[in-house]
Amino acid sequence: MSMPDLETIIELAPRLRRKEISPVELTRDCLRRIEKLNPALNAFITVTAESALAEARTAEIEISRGEWRGPLQGIPIALKDLIDTAGTRTTAASALFQDRVPTEDAEVVRRLRQAGAVILGKNNLHEFAYGGSSLVSFFGDVHNPRNVEHVAGGSSGGSAAAVGAGLCYAAIGTDTAGSIREPAALCGCVGLKPTYGRVSARGVIPLSWSLDHVGPLAASVGDAAMVLQAIAGYDPLDVGSADVPVGDYVSGRFSALGDGAKGLRVGIPRAHFYDELDDEVRAAMDRALAVIATLVAEMRDVTIEMPTDRVVQSAESYAFHAENVARTPELYQPETLRRILWGANFSAVEYIQRRRELEQERRRAHDFFAGVDLLVTPATPIPAPAIGDLRKDPAALRPAELTLLRNTRPFNVWGLPTISVPCGFTKGGLPIGLQIAGPHWREDLVLRLASAYEQATNLTAK
Repeated sequence: MSMPDLETIIELAPRLRRKEISPVELTRDCLRRIEKLNPALNAFITVTAESALAEARTAEIEISRGEWRGPLQGIPIALKDLIDTAGTRTTAASALFQDRVPTEDAEVVRRLRQAGAVILGKNNLHEFAYGGSSLVSFFGDVHNPRNVEHVAGGSSGGSAAAVGAGLCYAAIGTDTAGSIREPAALCGCVGLKPTYGRVSARGVIPLSWSLDHVGPLAASVGDAAMVLQAIAGYDPLDVGSADVPVGDYVSGRFSALGDGAKGLRVGIPRAHFYDELDDEVRAAMDRALAVIATLVAEMRDVTIEMPTDRVVQSAESYAFHAENVARTPELYQPETLRRILWGANFSAVEYIQRRRELEQERRRAHDFFAGVDLLVTPATPIPAPAIGDLRKDPAALRPAELTLLRNTRPFNVWGLPTISVPCGFTKGGLPIGLQIAGPHWREDLVLRLASAYEQATNLTAK
């Protein structure tokens, strides 16, 4: 599938403000692409065409009056379908919630609406976000926009496929073990997981309260920064939200995009992250590291001990679903049900011990940056697997997902801001992603290197 040559949000925003282009036309173009391409991709569960056009008309009227809300005003954006939208069903890709219609917007949706964004609809995903392939969904498989015979990744597979195919200009996903960065890497777009607590998760159906992060997928680093600017900030009604000031990610002298990567020190944690890489992924990473070496002040190997616990995610997922799996287990996909029920095996004592260890891990993560500013790894050890191969052998699905999420998962435990940016393609045209992580609350540093690398290589989804 060929990729459309779309303008980025950074390019579109000033043109919208000058009234050179229309939010209505942008929205109609996206709706036309959705109508044409979504049957093959299955990236959307619900398309809110009527309300999207109404929102676009409102944006156009406001802009014509000089009422400028900011760079997302009039920009068509999609939402992973576990993010609540008032009056529009939010299914989590499950038969259990196929008719669930929330009465309130999630906080992240409220902020997008406040910024003037146009909501196109709800993206397909791995059911209840419990997997990395998006092949387990009541609404069917999500397909990779670069090659529909391959997975899009997950759990935010529909969001990554939609951005990668140009069905929307950005999307909001969630990330518990890599569910923004992994599909972004596989679909050739940018995926940003902010620091834990940076973006409110209130109104988002949880997989694991302690590990869930909400963040943007976009065609470029600058676009991801613009969306983050709109959705970041303290939410006193979300117990996981942190009252930490939000910096300037986009504009001005001290923006994350304007300073380049000069002076930055980069650590390469080769053990674990660089082990057993696909040959083409390894070659792409070698080229990427050679580019990064020309952009930064220092690059050196570092050693980081890996967290291995899975109890917190399993136990918290079971806690959320326990009542429903007891009452209506048949409404879950069998593989999702199996994964959820595994969480019943852990005692309260074991969960409490592991939850305390998670907090210790997050404190330990401060030490990673004693001598470096950022860490760089491959986003995934392998490219997107073929759907047919995983369907032929159902027992291969979970091991493949665990491999795909191997490099992303630790950063959820540590709660560190982390981004995946495109860094090349396989000979067959499948995207490969580069992962950059920074200290807590330093999304600006992550974006600085990501933007500098993007400009040096021109490998964005655009």
